[in-house]
Amino acid sequence: MQHQHTDHHAHAGHEHHGHGRGPVSWAMAAKATLHCLIGCAIGEVLGMIIGTALGWHTAPTMVLAIALAFLFGYSFTFYAVTKAGLSFKAALGVALAADTVSITVMEIVDNGMLLLIPGAMEAHLSDALFWGALAVAFAVAFVVTTPVNRWLIGRGKGHAVVHQYH
Repeated sequence: MQHQHTDHHAHAGHEHHGHGRGPVSWAMAAKATLHCLIGCAIGEVLGMIIGTALGWHTAPTMVLAIALAFLFGYSFTFYAVTKAGLSFKAALGVALAADTVSITVMEIVDNGMLLLIPGAMEAHLSDALFWGALAVAFAVAFVVTTPVNRWLIGRGKGHAVVHQYH
């Protein structure tokens, strides 16, 4: 036991590649961003489908879509860390720490893109414009959010706080 404890202290000054300060690969950042994008996309598409199906105007539909994007984005991380043994409260804290900045940037970018694409917010679910604009918005959000996640992970923040539970 003493030997392991000593080894741990000797290792404590060294951070794992990508889990703290130091170089982070673009692949790791892209994986974290993709994780975020999937949760956001599910929530956002669901919100847009609900809002459009109910005949809501742009603002309430966007509010619902954004709220569901955060809910689904957080839930993926929450599920993973509770499965790893964290309590509800601890898992909620990890999910909030891991995903808030990433989801926020992603939502600002993709909703901003949807507002900039002419007719996108008025398009119906059956319109190619609806799905095409959404795909473009998500692609741009991915490109913008990946360097943000790389920067966060390199500083031991964002998805770096989840890595210890994998």
